[in-house]
This record gives sequence, C-alpha cells and structure tokens, in this order.
Amino acid sequence: MANRREFLGWTAAALGGSPLTAAADSPPPTGSDVGSLYPFIRSQAVRGEFPLSYLQDRFKDVPAWKKEARGKLLELLHYAPPPCDPKPEVVERADKGSYVREKVYFNTTPDIRVPAYVLVPKRAGRLPAVVALHDHGGFYFWGKEKIVATEDEHPPLAKWKKTYYGDAAIADVLAAKGYVVVVIDMFYWGERRLLLDGDPADWRDRPRAIPEKRVREFNARASESESLVGRTIYAAGFTWPGVMFWDDVRTVDYLLTRPEVDPARIGCVGLSVGGLRAAHLAALDDRVKAAVAVGWMASFPPQLKKHIRHTIGHTKVVPGLMRHLDYPDVAALAMPRALMVINGSKDSLFEPAGVDASFAKLNACYQKAGVPEKCRTRLFDAPHEFNAAMQAEAWDWLKKWV
Repeated sequence: MANRREFLGWTAAALGGSPLTAAADSPPPTGSDVGSLYPFIRSQAVRGEFPLSYLQDRFKDVPAWKKEARGKLLELLHYAPPPCDPKPEVVERADKGSYVREKVYFNTTPDIRVPAYVLVPKRAGRLPAVVALHDHGGFYFWGKEKIVATEDEHPPLAKWKKTYYGDAAIADVLAAKGYVVVVIDMFYWGERRLLLDGDPADWRDRPRAIPEKRVREFNARASESESLVGRTIYAAGFTWPGVMFWDDVRTVDYLLTRPEVDPARIGCVGLSVGGLRAAHLAALDDRVKAAVAVGWMASFPPQLKKHIRHTIGHTKVVPGLMRHLDYPDVAALAMPRALMVINGSKDSLFEPAGVDASFAKLNACYQKAGVPEKCRTRLFDAPHEFNAAMQAEAWDWLKKWV
C-alpha cells in the first residue's frame, strides 16, 4: 500500500510537478476561481495558434478553410436536425403604425415548433430582414419580449430594456427602419421555459398581475436548474448549443418563406448570448450577409483563470471545440461576409486581454482573406449592455451591408 507521500509524488509526476511541491500542505496561490486546479487545467488548453485557425500558414483559401473548420464545428455540435417545412401559423396580428407585429409558430425540426414575433413593415416590394437574438441574463421568464415592445408590458421587462438596451425595443427600432424582423424564444426561455410537475398557475400562465417577486423566484429556480438540464442534454448525446444554433439557422429558413423578404439581404444582431448566437449564425449560414455581435467576444484561454463563472455555461459549451478553434476563429467563419463586434471596456464578464486578442485575431483573419473593410471591432467605455451609441453604429453597419 502506497503511503500519502508516495501517492502525492505519483500524482505530481503525472501532472508535470515534483513530489516535493505536491506534498506541500498549502499549494501556492493562483488567483484563480478554480484555485489549485488551475495550473493543470491551463496546461491542457491550446497554447499558441489554434490548429484550425485561418491564421495557420497552411490555410490559403477561405472556402477550403471554411469547409474544414465549419465541418469540425458542426461535428462537435452533435445535433443536426433535417430540413423541414416550417409550416408557419400566424395566431395574432397587431398594427403598430408603420409595421405589423405578428405572433407566429413555425417548425425548426419535424417535431419542434417555436414561438416567434415577426415585425413586417408596411412597405411594398421585397425588404431586408434581420434575425434579432435575445440575451440570457439569468432572466428566463420571458425571451423574445426582451427585445420586442408588447402592450401593457410587465415592469421587469421594461426595466430590462432600460438597463441593457438603452430603453429600446431593438426589434421595433429595426422594423421602423424598414427591416422585416424575426425574434424567437430560445430553448429554455419564454414559452419554452422549464416547467415542472406541480408548478403553480402563475408560473404556468404568466398573468399580467404576477408580482415581480414571483418572476425573480422563477428566474432563480431556472438558474439553479440550468446545469441539470445541460447535464441531462449531454447525457442524451447532444449539445445545448447545437439546439440553440440550429434553431437560429432554421429561423433563416422560415424567413425565406416570407414573400416580403429579400433573400439576398439578411442580417442578424444580438446582445450577450444573443451576440454569441449572432456570431455562430453568421459562421454557420452563408445566407446571412452581415452580423452584429454585442457583448460576447473574447479569446477563451484568457478566460480560464477567473472569467468562466458567469460566461461559459452549458448553453455555450461545445465539447472539444477549443482543441481546434478559439471563439474568434469561429466568428471568422463569417468571412467574407460582414461582421461587427462590440464590447464594453467595463464588461466584467471578459478578461480585457482576451477581448483585445480576439479583436486582433478577427482583424488579422479578415486582412488575410482580403476583405478588411468587412470586419469592424469596437470597444466602448461601457458595461455589459447594448446602449444607444452602440445601437447607432450597429444600425449603420447593417444598413451598409444588408
């Protein structure tokens, strides 16, 4: 039977350390959220250029690189629903002056129907369209309503728009500018939220009179359950990001069935996880001509030390992807189409050096691809939000490229 010192010595050797340091009762401080485990975890992460980055010397041709890199991303999602007829059903219409807001259900897989708002300007001819993507924020009770104006809005929704969107319903802003806009409920949010057997009627029916305290309690329960749902999904053999990203691709499928939409003029935009979704939608779907990803861009290795807790959850982990592609490498799959990335310098979710590295990589990729003008990276003196100044730049970008 090995004694404790021998066991620690073997363990240290396996991790590249020494018996002497392993036997110490108090490991040296790391300044990491994962404490003494950080050195080992960091040692396993990619150092230097990622193997499938477009900046690798072996990649000379964007289409050939995209075929290989996108293929790896799709493989690791472990989720590939077949194309299907969206079979849309409009269940309500509201006249909003210069546009009409429709409540629609459509299929993203043969057996999954998603709820959406579709805002259609009252203009003749085929119009540009935008897939608007709502955030995470630990706010699950509503989804699409976070970025769409609804009548008799509940106070927490109004507060959310004021805090994170400069007091604007960005879908309505875009519709007023002449875009057809579609916003779906992401899996686990809004009408697709987690409901358990025996949940009370107010959580099931979401009445207008529900107290704000009850909304907070639901969001807290959903936050606590998110990890279990994620682990259950992985145990079933697929990934949460796979569901999320493919729903967004199938939303483009639906858009193309609309007679009002010009299929050559489609963009997307989102904040936070909506920004992650925007970057991945542009990465996976060449029909998207321009994307704006707000509040979600960083190189992931610098995140490992102490910026994982509130950023990288089950909704975002594609197992094994970071062996091949860093997050800005994934975003670069949008090339040669237009990509704007906006972050806030006061956004505590991201390691500043990682944000800088991601901006540098994106610009280098677009430069190598010969289309530097189609990438714009912007750092605002702001926290985690999509404020009015950011929106002004985003709308100019979409107008230019969509």
